[in-house]
Amino acid sequence: MKNLLTDIAGVRVGHADDAALASGVTAVIFDQPAVATIDVRGGGPGTREGALLDVANTVERIDAIALSGGSAFGLEAGGGVQAWLAEQGRGFVVRGAVIPIVPGAICFDLLNGGNKKWGRFAPYRELGYAAAAAAATDFALGNSGAGLGATTANFKGGLGSASATTPGGITVAALAVVNAVGSVTVGDGPWFWAAPFEIDGEFGGRGLPAAFTPDMLRARLKGGPSATPVENTTLAVVVTDADLTKTQAKRLAVIAQTGFARAIYPVHAPLDGDVLFVAATGEKTIDPLAGLTELGMVAANVVARAIARGVYTAAALPFPGALPAWRDRFG
Repeated sequence: MKNLLTDIAGVRVGHADDAALASGVTAVIFDQPAVATIDVRGGGPGTREGALLDVANTVERIDAIALSGGSAFGLEAGGGVQAWLAEQGRGFVVRGAVIPIVPGAICFDLLNGGNKKWGRFAPYRELGYAAAAAAATDFALGNSGAGLGATTANFKGGLGSASATTPGGITVAALAVVNAVGSVTVGDGPWFWAAPFEIDGEFGGRGLPAAFTPDMLRARLKGGPSATPVENTTLAVVVTDADLTKTQAKRLAVIAQTGFARAIYPVHAPLDGDVLFVAATGEKTIDPLAGLTELGMVAANVVARAIARGVYTAAALPFPGALPAWRDRFG
């Protein structure tokens, strides 16, 4: 176990980013099509193929997920991932046609100091292709891929990942891009809201404060009173090796979203575009009631840990006025 999304067999992750742009793309590639669904809780989401993942709709399995910066421009990243998959002959077969199925979601990083004057066409399709081509079982956290340009209310955001195995033997893992309107830390201190779920000091081992002051509990919002609904998002991908139907995957997504509330304060606001994908590779049978409930409980914990790790591993951007990284303050 590497404490990464790729602890699920048959899952690979690739990044492509541009330091001058201060933005990038992360591709999650499934070696075999995976059952998938989506749960959207934020008030300002940006998604690709989201309707396809509704449990009432026909297609059940996907080939990849594209996560991108760039706000709505970043939705083109899915086309780049799709192009790479098409070259591999991957996709949903309709008679003689093969169509790679690539849902995706974006976060807003257009005001982080990077150069977004890209000309006629945004670079995200090419970044998506490069991210898919780079997919491997090892991948970087923090300022990588879609996490490069991410920020939170008080510290630099980033990309995090975590994994766990349930008492019943099912593995579940999460990847998160943390670009929240709120804060992942308690006040402006070193403590993470997700501290009760931390394993082996994976985000500093600071625990929680001995007491909570009113200042710790006040809202810290990125952009303050001028914040708008399109500026913030936390994106998460949860993958399990359980054998789930699309309806069961949806229930898992609903439970796993609890991890956002365990790690971000406040969360699911009209100022956020919070989106969570669930994919199941179908390797292990699971009890549909108690087993799925237990899996959801652990998945929520893993999501919270991945979010905290995204901030813990991030580095400040090299631009005037950039937010500090957690490590800049607390080492």
